[in-house]
Amino acid sequence: MTTISLRKGNTRLPPEVNRVLYVRNLPFNITSEEMYDIFGKYGAIRQIRIGTNKDTRGTAFVVYEDIYDAKTAVDHLSGFNVANRYLIVLYYQHAKMSKKFDQKKKEDEIARMQEKYGVTTKEK
Repeated sequence: MTTISLRKGNTRLPPEVNRVLYVRNLPFNITSEEMYDIFGKYGAIRQIRIGTNKDTRGTAFVVYEDIYDAKTAVDHLSGFNVANRYLIVLYYQHAKMSKKFDQKKKEDEIARMQEKYGVTTKEK
């Protein structure tokens, strides 16, 4: 197995660069082995999590041991063709991601507002 490492001394990395990558547009039937084959070329991988439910299918998180390897993977794999699908490889950004998964908080806020203003909803 060949590793491609492009580390350059004390290169300053942009602030969004981190070891955790968020991958979109994956084939639904991709295996962990295929993910390790594709992403492992760029460095040691700590963990890969592939989305399995209807909301997360076609996505994965890839965690590298080294931040420079993660950067190299993003640089080389964004737009990479896998089973006629072009990968979208992004750095995981907690602030953006948590907004998407904050549905429960929104529902609680709506319930509080309904209670405050006396709006009733039909229960199941």
